[in-house]
Amino acid sequence: MDKIKILLDSTYLFPIIGVRVEGIEKALLVLRELRRRGLLEIYYTPFNILEIIGKISRIKYDYNIVSKGLTLIEEEFILIAPTTKGYLKALILKSKGFKDLIDLLLYTTALTRNLKFLTRDRDLIDFLKREGEELENILYEEDFIKEYNVNE
Repeated sequence: MDKIKILLDSTYLFPIIGVRVEGIEKALLVLRELRRRGLLEIYYTPFNILEIIGKISRIKYDYNIVSKGLTLIEEEFILIAPTTKGYLKALILKSKGFKDLIDLLLYTTALTRNLKFLTRDRDLIDFLKREGEELENILYEEDFIKEYNVNE
């Protein structure tokens, strides 16, 4: 079986830096088990880090946990840069009315780099569907948990 190559929405990185995310435990368990079995490559972009830093800058945080978490992300996951085509596609989609540019950049990076994009963002998926965009690379969290159930 080929490795599953997944770009994570920043939601899945928040717990690594000490930010609690409601209801994310099952998805994290599936990710952890797939990775343990050698079936998963996890990717992140500079935009994930920007989003993480933006979030923690507005809340109380533990410097040591953030430091360890960012180091863990750098050491354990694969940094990938967006493509020019991805940047341009994100700009076009933004001009069509979606507010979150970082989510669009993550989606278009995954799309143009041939990665799956794991997200729980229904608004993003609904917007892309309305715009007739490619959804094959999107792994909606609920579907991901069902498809890759590690309790089998």
